[in-house]
Amino acid sequence: MPYTLEPSYDDNPRLQDLVVRLRAYLADELVPYERQHGITPESPLDRATLEKVWKRSRELGFYGVSLPAELGGQDLSLTELCALKEELTASGAALSHSVLGDMGGPLRVGAIVKYATEEQLERYLLPVVRGERACCFSITEQDAGSDVRRMTTTATPTPDGDAYVLDGHKVFSSAAPFADFAIVVARMAGSDEAYSAFLVDLDSPGCRVLDGEVPMSGQRMEGDIVLDGCRVPAANLLGEIGQGLRIGIGRITLNRLLHCPSLIGAARRAWDLSVAYAKERVAFGQPLLALQAIQHKLADMATELYAARSMVTATAVRADRGGNIAVEANMCKLFTSEACFRVADQAVQIHGKAGLTRGHEVEQIFRSLRMFRIVTGTTEIHKNAIVKALV
Repeated sequence: MPYTLEPSYDDNPRLQDLVVRLRAYLADELVPYERQHGITPESPLDRATLEKVWKRSRELGFYGVSLPAELGGQDLSLTELCALKEELTASGAALSHSVLGDMGGPLRVGAIVKYATEEQLERYLLPVVRGERACCFSITEQDAGSDVRRMTTTATPTPDGDAYVLDGHKVFSSAAPFADFAIVVARMAGSDEAYSAFLVDLDSPGCRVLDGEVPMSGQRMEGDIVLDGCRVPAANLLGEIGQGLRIGIGRITLNRLLHCPSLIGAARRAWDLSVAYAKERVAFGQPLLALQAIQHKLADMATELYAARSMVTATAVRADRGGNIAVEANMCKLFTSEACFRVADQAVQIHGKAGLTRGHEVEQIFRSLRMFRIVTGTTEIHKNAIVKALV
């Protein structure tokens, strides 16, 4: 079969069925729903709207589909999950992040289930899987981003040993504005290198959720979590004392890989919009697509997408076989974030003034993809990690 930017998976019937059904849901239900209600990527996210998406996605078998069967999922491989994540952003749906449970849902808790007690599983994690509760992950602070060990949030055990008192200020907590609880990583008081993770109910006394800064994408999905003498039951310690960074950073390698198909999907959307515009827009008596300069731009865009998808797929396959992908995940995030941004930049150029207009879809994709040269690891951090591992 000739190469196409919209892939098919005939060699994997289960995945092909999921992709076909997901495309239909996105195109026939979710995108029309967003248009009907005026929902854009920059619309404030309210819990009622999100719960509708969670419920419908769960009815269709998508919400939490990547989880193990015992948690209600279908045991998807990383390769299959990457394919679905690309389709979500390629659809252009503003609420695509809530279909599989990326934003505050099952994909947030899947990596920490192994650390949870039975009580924590029943009270916190399974309700998230069912779409009844939402969570966020809070590790970043104003002065503790890539250098996470600069965090100042502390956890102090109470004299009776029944609880921990948390103090600090977390920032850039995705899904915090509508989450029920947070997984907070804090430094153990009196220790330089012991960090622990806690399940913190966001309505607890001493805990406040503030509106976070609005990023250049315009998306309003982040918040600050301020902890001021917030008392957390000892039973809410996730894992063991000292495992906080393992829980927090341990998911970063996989997250870096799993961000990549979302970036590829967004860039693929920019490609689709650019092709449609180049066919319709007439200049000097002919469609833009007839101009060789435009053809070359589209060729470069398609080649960037092919290279990025090939890297990500190869790395996901290696991970599915049990391989260590620490280096490859950094390479994928480095190349994909840079390549997809170049695709978006070319899309803006093809659209001309329309591509510069605030609110145009191509302009919004450009802003969103620019962020990922920094988000979840800067280009420079990835390069440092790659060289450190190989030299």
